[in-house]
Amino acid sequence: MDRTENMLTEETIKEDIRFLQLLALTYPNIAEASTEIINLEAILNLPKPTEHFISDPHGESEAFNHILRNASGYIKRKVEGIFGNTIRATEKKDLCTLIYYPEQKLQLIKLTEPNLKDYYTITLNQLIKVCREVSSKYTRSKVRKDLPKDFGYIIEELLHESPLVSDKKYQYYNVIVQSIIETQRADQFIIAICKLIQRLAIDRLHILGDIFDRGPGAHLIMETLCNYQNFDMVWGNHDVEWFGAAAGNRACMCNVLRLSLRYGNMATLEDGYGINLLPLATFAMDTYKNDPCTQFRQICDGGKVEDEKDGRLIAQMHKAIAIIQFKEEAKIINRHPEYNMDSRKLLDQIDLKKGVCTIDGKEYEMTDKNFPTLNPKHQSELTKEEEALMKKIEHSFLTSDKLQKHIECMLSHGCMYSIANSNLMFHASVPLNEDGTLKEVEIQGKKYAGIRLMKKTGHLIRRAFSSDVSPEDKLYARDYIWYLWCGKDSPLFDKDKMATFERYFIKDKATHAEEKGFYYKYNNDEKTVDMILDSFGVEGKHRHIINGHVPVKLVSGESPIKANGKLLVIDGGFSKAYQPKTGIAGYTLTFHSRGLELVQHQPFQSAEHAIRTGEDIKSATEIVEMNSQRMQVKDTDKGKVLQAKINDLKELLFAYRNGLIKEITK
Repeated sequence: MDRTENMLTEETIKEDIRFLQLLALTYPNIAEASTEIINLEAILNLPKPTEHFISDPHGESEAFNHILRNASGYIKRKVEGIFGNTIRATEKKDLCTLIYYPEQKLQLIKLTEPNLKDYYTITLNQLIKVCREVSSKYTRSKVRKDLPKDFGYIIEELLHESPLVSDKKYQYYNVIVQSIIETQRADQFIIAICKLIQRLAIDRLHILGDIFDRGPGAHLIMETLCNYQNFDMVWGNHDVEWFGAAAGNRACMCNVLRLSLRYGNMATLEDGYGINLLPLATFAMDTYKNDPCTQFRQICDGGKVEDEKDGRLIAQMHKAIAIIQFKEEAKIINRHPEYNMDSRKLLDQIDLKKGVCTIDGKEYEMTDKNFPTLNPKHQSELTKEEEALMKKIEHSFLTSDKLQKHIECMLSHGCMYSIANSNLMFHASVPLNEDGTLKEVEIQGKKYAGIRLMKKTGHLIRRAFSSDVSPEDKLYARDYIWYLWCGKDSPLFDKDKMATFERYFIKDKATHAEEKGFYYKYNNDEKTVDMILDSFGVEGKHRHIINGHVPVKLVSGESPIKANGKLLVIDGGFSKAYQPKTGIAGYTLTFHSRGLELVQHQPFQSAEHAIRTGEDIKSATEIVEMNSQRMQVKDTDKGKVLQAKINDLKELLFAYRNGLIKEITK
């Protein structure tokens, strides 16, 4: 209901009487309805809380968690603003490190600090000032909900100390601080207030996809997110690849294994999810025992495997699972001629005798000519040994409780696209035609484009995990997840092909090229970006598309800011494997009451180094857009919801005052 007070009449109220009677169950009288209106009106005029955008962490859990802890430099800026020149730079650095890593930093301090009581007194007062500052944009009730159970009352008292308080009141606050120290609860209190500062620094976290692959800690990132207070996400191509594996798609399982072996990283698989790699190792050692698998050893992210025997085994496993992957993918392609991917069944195009592969009618010399598991008559068929291996791998993925739990978390918090406060978020692209119009993609006999395509693909992903669909529908959904990983018209891929086979086996590097879709041609065109925003129903004077997926190569002169500031690409290379190409270690974006700020990060050494030295990630902030007036909650999506509730409550007041609904008073 959006009627103003002047429009309210008995007739208009009667139209909504059933709804208002339900609302009256929560607000049974004029006093309670009025109080709620006053509270909501006050919230509308608070500063807009800070949103945090992170894309493509790719398993780099230490860097990801550090950026969460320092809120992309927000906490450091607050500390600088509060203390300025009143304390030394080293003291500010140590205070920030304490806020980021309170448990670990306290252990170091207690080894070197000669007067702990003085340290506790000074530090507690400093932390209270920082906490008071970051909590200032929230209501007391909101802060109260985030307060730690053990110290909630004490922190609330200290947060509302005023510089204008009387001497007696100041003494009261000082006694609280001294009592915390004397009861030997200072460590626990410091840890609690530091974590509260971290929680309050960021109101909402937006993840723009690709949690998985490359780095060693995707499972650690997921554990952090599943316990995070307020986040949402859009799925990336590497995420849906893991979705497919968890749902039972064998081709996706092979891709997950292959990428882990390619980057010399099995930690997420083995330590994180308990995926048993022994059957693959046994099969690979037996099948490729006389094969050095040199090409596959070179593809691994060099230098991570120091032991020669381990390196050779990983290369053998890498080759073994890659061959099985191409066979499993051929099965899916055969089931779905509508994918138009017959040209990707390249195992069938190998001439084993000549050592060549025919691609688009042309023969290419192969770098590897040892294929002991290929049947010359049916080259895409699994051998008995490969089939037995895949059954074991499939069982391992489907029975991993932690993997299934993390996928469930991603499904409950995520989708293919998201819109928040005039920002349209998706991971990769919206497929476009050559003329820049929305491309129609056929799925199950119907055509979808733009927002309808995003909704349809998201629906299919969820069906792969649904218990109330037929086996045929579930198989289709699982197959389509694989298509989303590597299909030409997938909004998560949007290239003409994924040239994995060519990079492994074809000498001619011209075949390795992957041509991007037309979205990447037009994503710097303001009119096209406006068209996409219009098609998704994104409104607002300051509206943007935010996505990741393609790392911005800063060293090559690329910019993350496109289309006159209306499109932002915030994949800057969290993954260490990408950092030589990008020149940085990732972008993050913060959207606060003053505007949008893009933060460019340099490589993160380690949490241990940060704790020991106090060194933060070196970051540079670029202002993307600043508002002439400070944004308030009423300018946000939440503000619209609160304003609608205020309007409803005003109708309820009218009904009470005009006798249309009877008050219930105690």
